[in-house]
Amino acid sequence: MSRSLNKVTLIGNLGADPEIRSTTGGNRVATFSLATSRSWNNQSGDRQEKTEWHRCVVWNTKGSQLADIVEKYVKKGDKIYVEGRIEYRQWTDKDGQTRYSTEINVRELIMLGGGRGGGDSHDSEGGSGMSRSRAPERAKSAAGAAGEDFEDFPGALNDEDDDLPF
Repeated sequence: MSRSLNKVTLIGNLGADPEIRSTTGGNRVATFSLATSRSWNNQSGDRQEKTEWHRCVVWNTKGSQLADIVEKYVKKGDKIYVEGRIEYRQWTDKDGQTRYSTEINVRELIMLGGGRGGGDSHDSEGGSGMSRSRAPERAKSAAGAAGEDFEDFPGALNDEDDDLPF
C-alpha cells in the first residue's frame, strides 16, 4: 500500500488581525493571511524580493481551542510558525462563476518573537508543549534599553571558565 503526505510548514507575519467566526453548529474558526518572503540578488546584482500570501484556517476541535487562542493572542504583524495541511476548494459564487481557494488548515501554531506571551506552542491535540524560552529576547531588549550592544553577549559563551559538568 502506498502512503502519501500533505504537510505544510510556514514561518511568516500576519497581514491583518485574524477574523473569527462561528459556524451554525457553534464551532469557532479563525482565518488569517500569512506572508512569507524570500529575497535574492538577480544576475545584475540588484536585490529582489518576493512575498507569498497564504490563507490560513484554524478550527476549534474537541481536543483544542486553537481558534480561541488565535483570537486572544495573535495580531497583525506577529511572526508565527504554522504547521498543517494544504487544502484546495472550489465553489460557485452568486453570479454562477466557479471560484477556487487554496488554504492551509492549521493544526499547530507557535507564536514567535513579540511580547504578548509569544513563544508557546499550541497544537490541535490540546497540548501546549514545546514552550520556548523568552530569556534571550528579554536580555536583548534589556541590553538595548541600557545602551549596551547585545551582540557582545555571544562572546561570553566562549569563555572556558564555566562550571557546567559536561
